[in-house]
Amino acid sequence: MDIYEAIKKRHSVRSYLNKPIPADIISELESEISLCNDEGGLHIQLVTDEPEAFSGFMAHYGKFSGVKNYIALIGEKSSELDVKLGYYGERLAIKAQQLGLNTCWVAMSFSKRKSKCITESGEKLICVLSLGYGETQGTAHKSKPIEQLCNVKGDMPDWFRKGMECAALAPTAMNQQKFLFTLNGDRVSVKPTGGFYSKVDLGIVMYHFEIGSGKKLMKQP
Repeated sequence: MDIYEAIKKRHSVRSYLNKPIPADIISELESEISLCNDEGGLHIQLVTDEPEAFSGFMAHYGKFSGVKNYIALIGEKSSELDVKLGYYGERLAIKAQQLGLNTCWVAMSFSKRKSKCITESGEKLICVLSLGYGETQGTAHKSKPIEQLCNVKGDMPDWFRKGMECAALAPTAMNQQKFLFTLNGDRVSVKPTGGFYSKVDLGIVMYHFEIGSGKKLMKQP
């Protein structure tokens, strides 16, 4: 499955089968996590065969079941942390989809206290990605027309339209899609327009836009 197909097929999944992830797929995920940590200066971790973080009331309230694997999105506290974790977290979610796994972004419906990830001094666990083989493949979310998600001065170039089409497929908190891309000449900028976890969402949509447009938005540390 190529990355474009994975972006189109990846939907949020909250219920998982009792099926272990094979060692070779875990190894591929660990390698991608290592690359993301090196590039982003982050401390993202894969936790497997661990049901405690999703065993409480909040997970039940959030309609999660069968979650035994997750990717903990952690990094050193900074004003850019949420955006970076959104960006690299979505990169990992798409990689997981390419490997035949399902995921869901989780901010509130898990126990940080019970999670088995390691958070060093000065670091923060922002959210996690549930991970595994879904009972279903999920369903596509409704999306706003791309014209409502961007501001373009003049005609919209094909590369920008492809970037926006990918960005419109990106998962956002409560499917709010509260972001706005602006194209001025060849210069692209993007900002959140409010809402819960808007900075995480910003990183997610930046990653999608980069894949669709071929233009780099995320600056390396």
